[in-house]
Amino acid sequence: MTSKKLVNSVTGCADDALAGLVACNPNLQLLQGHRVALRSDLDSLKGQVAVLSGGGSGHEPAHAGFIGKGMLTGVIAGAVFTSPAVGSILAAIRAVAQAGTAGTLLIVKNYTGDRLNFGLAREQARAEGIPVEMVVVGDDSAFTVLKKTGRRGLCGTVLIHKVAGALAEAGMGLEEITKRVSLVTKAMGTLGVSLSSCSVPGSKPTFELSADEIELGLGIHGEAGVRRVKMATADEIVKLMLDHMTNASNASHVPVCLGSSVVLVVNNLGGLSFLELGIIANAAVRCLDAETTASAWPKVAKVSVTGQKRSRAAPTEPPEVPDATAAGGSASKQVVLVLERVCATLLGLEEHLNALDRAAGDGDCGTTHSRAARAIQEWLKEGPPPASPAQLLSKLSFLLLEKMGGSSGALYGLFLTAAAQPLKAKTGLPAWSAAMDAGLDAMQKYGKAAPGDRTMLDALWAAGQELQAWKSPGADMLQVLTKAVKSAEAAAEATRNMEARAGRASYISSAQLDQPDPGAVAVAAVLRAILEVLQSSNV
Repeated sequence: MTSKKLVNSVTGCADDALAGLVACNPNLQLLQGHRVALRSDLDSLKGQVAVLSGGGSGHEPAHAGFIGKGMLTGVIAGAVFTSPAVGSILAAIRAVAQAGTAGTLLIVKNYTGDRLNFGLAREQARAEGIPVEMVVVGDDSAFTVLKKTGRRGLCGTVLIHKVAGALAEAGMGLEEITKRVSLVTKAMGTLGVSLSSCSVPGSKPTFELSADEIELGLGIHGEAGVRRVKMATADEIVKLMLDHMTNASNASHVPVCLGSSVVLVVNNLGGLSFLELGIIANAAVRCLDAETTASAWPKVAKVSVTGQKRSRAAPTEPPEVPDATAAGGSASKQVVLVLERVCATLLGLEEHLNALDRAAGDGDCGTTHSRAARAIQEWLKEGPPPASPAQLLSKLSFLLLEKMGGSSGALYGLFLTAAAQPLKAKTGLPAWSAAMDAGLDAMQKYGKAAPGDRTMLDALWAAGQELQAWKSPGADMLQVLTKAVKSAEAAAEATRNMEARAGRASYISSAQLDQPDPGAVAVAAVLRAILEVLQSSNV
């Protein structure tokens, strides 16, 4: 049964909650066109380092509740449990830069989607000449053996917000703040415990706990912990948690010894969420509230009493550089056919991909890919796609980064952004092979996955090895592409027997992963769709 939530709609709940928070706090502004909240006094921060953070919604009051003097300059929010869009992250960076700040520090929790999206935005901002540094926080003390993906980012991130914000307020430079904050992250540890499952709006609970069980080491998205133990008293549970966190044999333990000075944070993982409270607040502010003198009733202003604007215009974007490699009209029609077949394929695979994904996480891989397919279909209705291959890939990258969401959207966006670069000068088969190489390099740089880690990269990598043949003179395009598709399909199927070493699935026991990786299956299906269209048109 779907869980009950006080929302207006599942798709709009993150926007409504953020709007409600801003409506109740005159010190905050929304960035027009983006799910971004900023300090209202942003223009007074000239010459000071800006501190930006963010991530998926559903963890309120993180992250927007910590915007203010001495803490965060702004926050970029994603949908519930979903990384924020690269375009919004970049817009926030540009906004604080155009306000005259002396560089930006991005504070990111150690999750693949967050690293990818914030990392890509950082690279794009630096390419525009904006000084940006990034600190990835991993403070999870649950696992006795560290995974390749590292420690998950949990509520210790809030302490990093405080430290970085205080240093920025004191006028310290970007390089020194980054150095000091990085040291603090290494001395932190967090451990979660849950009495029941969490549930995303519109979805079922992510897992089930018996009435007499608790989950030790639960992740903030409902990922598995280290073990389940019997329900006990509060004192016993706290002792269990502290003993686990400080046990020296635990590879992710907190390095605390007798006499150490510590900062203790007690964080609430349940109850009536601030996400729901924010949505209710937003609805209340928009309604006429009858006057009352009851002392317990919040005297929240229904209009701005400061005269300050409650939103800020979106920052200007760099002009688009003309591309001289545009193809003809027939090629453009073929691109439409390819994209339409890819979209139809992904829509048809939605339930299958979701089923494959449920073994490793929240079961939304198919939904995510279908969201991308529908976004591309709507985009195609607006007019013909760009004739230039480089501009086509860049447009698709922007579209997926904005509309697809999650780690998959970031990975596809990174791949397409990087792949577009070699195609700006040439569009022959060697250039397309180089584009595949560039895309794979970008995915590995920020995603931290490698071939054999049981991710979508396995299928792409296998195809990329076959496409190396395109660099040889006289290579047959369809013959090579056919081999590449077959290799991708074989690699996708081979993930069934691989140990997950990257992404959310790496926290799941390999014994439970008896199906192929859904991302790899999706990649192979996309490549097969492309091949079939090209074969039918006899290119």
